[in-house]
Amino acid sequence: MSYSDLAITSVLLVVLFDLFIVRTQLLTKAVFWTSYAIIFPMQLITNWWLTSRFIVIYNPDMIIGRRLAGAPIEDLLFGFSLILATTSMWVYNGRRLNRK
Repeated sequence: MSYSDLAITSVLLVVLFDLFIVRTQLLTKAVFWTSYAIIFPMQLITNWWLTSRFIVIYNPDMIIGRRLAGAPIEDLLFGFSLILATTSMWVYNGRRLNRK
């Protein structure tokens, strides 16, 4: 499985996780998209810094080939998955703790 396959799969799984498993439905809320708009530029800067210094190197055969700020588009997908999964769990656990 390529990095591209993993990144796309991660987005699909996390969207299902958010909407149907933990049911936080952050994807439908402006607060998530506002938070993501703040995080996204930092992700681009970090990706650029890591790839421009060859700290992180990608195998060209394992990625789609499109890059943004030096890193493959797949990195943005994977980053989106991490952010959505983390914030979904944060909200879910907060709701659970408040019920007790």
